Amino acid sequence: MQTATVGNADRQEFVTALQEFAKRECGTREQREALTEGGRLSHSQPLHQKLADLGWVGCALPEEYGGGGGSATDACHLVEEMAYGRAPLFGLAVTLVSASVVERFATEEQKQDILTSVCRGEILATAISEPDTGSDAGSLRCKAERRGDDYVINGQKTWISCAHLASRIFVLCRTGRGEDKHEGITMIDVPADTPGITVRPIPTLGGDEVNEVYFTDVVVPAARVIGEVGGGWHQMMSCLNTDRLMCGAMFLGHARRILDDALEYVRQRHQFGRPIGSFQAIRHRIADLATELECSRLLVYDLARKLDADPHRQVPREASMVKLKVTETAKRLAVEGMQLMGGAGYTKEHDMERYLREAVVSTVYAGTSEIQREIIGRSYGL
Repeated sequence: MQTATVGNADRQEFVTALQEFAKRECGTREQREALTEGGRLSHSQPLHQKLADLGWVGCALPEEYGGGGGSATDACHLVEEMAYGRAPLFGLAVTLVSASVVERFATEEQKQDILTSVCRGEILATAISEPDTGSDAGSLRCKAERRGDDYVINGQKTWISCAHLASRIFVLCRTGRGEDKHEGITMIDVPADTPGITVRPIPTLGGDEVNEVYFTDVVVPAARVIGEVGGGWHQMMSCLNTDRLMCGAMFLGHARRILDDALEYVRQRHQFGRPIGSFQAIRHRIADLATELECSRLLVYDLARKLDADPHRQVPREASMVKLKVTETAKRLAVEGMQLMGGAGYTKEHDMERYLREAVVSTVYAGTSEIQREIIGRSYGL
């Protein structure tokens, strides 16, 4: 297993290995089409399994669970380079975010079970949103009722990333009530094949990514509670650093790919006897986009370094800034990339139209840009 936990040279070797993997496994359009059934799938489990077999999926998880003992910075490089390499691995970042909750709050027995399964290549999903509780997730109503040694879960979740691929789903359920709506929420580890679970994919521009999940008298042993009964909301909130950092790393890689493809096009496309990239209007647009991308990169890895120094540090402002800046930049780059390529960018002959479809929702899921701005604003006492 190759990891990058000591020094810049080791880390660069890790990054180079990741780049070579992506180029080898999905570097051609034909390879990507085959891995995604013509673009319908956002995640290729066979490709994910190859990554796990190399020991890289768990590069930032503790060694005692089969991981590489690496850092948040290592995880960012993993996610960024897979996105840059156009690897159809949407479930990778989703799984790493879910695993961070387990690493932080689960019992030792649960960690041995769940984290080792992640290192082996299994996908995890976390179910929070409901039809009437998106940004206001504290108002969730999916209920888990205690009956003897079990919980019985009834309710509906929606927009659940990778639930159709997951071996287990971490479900935020209401197990009680308190003065605050965020009290009485518990996280339960539910095996995806438990009787009473129905997963229905939601068709999207990006393909099969998110799902509706229905729970009808789903019986789960009480021993599957993650963390404290009633403490699920605070557990989830404390792991938002990882959620927003992984989202930032993924769309940093995505944005890098968009810029590189746009650059290649404007260097090769000739009009009026010269490459269109030589025109000032194009040069200045590229300059602005490249600067925004560099700002995004600095934000991502600054946050990663802070978490490496103190994994339990709460940095809601910085995490929201990462999510806001990187996704807004990726979306802008996709729109500008299509404009730079003209009609060619709109055709399926080129990848730019898919980049746009993938980027346009980045400012919505994992917390909308509006919610990130609200968090940032409140952090200044406003």
